[in-house]
Amino acid sequence: MSQSPTGHEIERLIQLLARLPGLGPRSARRAALHLIKKKDALMAPLSTALAEAVDVISVCGTCGNIDTSDPCSMCIDPRRDTSTLVVVEDVSDLWALQRANVMNASYHVLGGTLSPLDGIGPDDLSIDKLVDRISAGEVKEVIIAVNATVEGQTTAHYITDQLDGIEVTVSRLAHGVPVGGELDYLDEGTLSAAMRARTRF
Repeated sequence: MSQSPTGHEIERLIQLLARLPGLGPRSARRAALHLIKKKDALMAPLSTALAEAVDVISVCGTCGNIDTSDPCSMCIDPRRDTSTLVVVEDVSDLWALQRANVMNASYHVLGGTLSPLDGIGPDDLSIDKLVDRISAGEVKEVIIAVNATVEGQTTAHYITDQLDGIEVTVSRLAHGVPVGGELDYLDEGTLSAAMRARTRF
């Protein structure tokens, strides 16, 4: 068995980088090598930023967004339209809609989608918290902005069923979002068109 040409610390760095989405072992090795070559200009500042992030970043107890405060800056922003609630799968989807600047609404992050094959059921998502927020009465419209995947649509229908009997309008994204597409990979123009053309469930 051949020994690794790198030290234990470098191997650990590569293994940790390989856990990031989109980075396999080969890409992780390239990234690690780049960080090491740019030790002072990149690696040291990145290390400091990560250490600070661990201490200050938290999940918002209201909407599920990631911020340095709880409740997050979006939830406490008085300029936001709290009568409209946009429901998304993940924080990356929330950020994508915010970048597109299509609506000044409130958000709710589910934390994923229903997927029985993967063992993810309603209790694993923040659906109960969503229903509680809507039941409070301030929300007038719920926009279900989940990905156009089988799991996303299953989740959307489940949420709609849970909201049955609550006086609220439920709509979903329409034109512009391709079947199988994910919000985080769509351009701002497509997201804007999809939000404007939302339809009733």
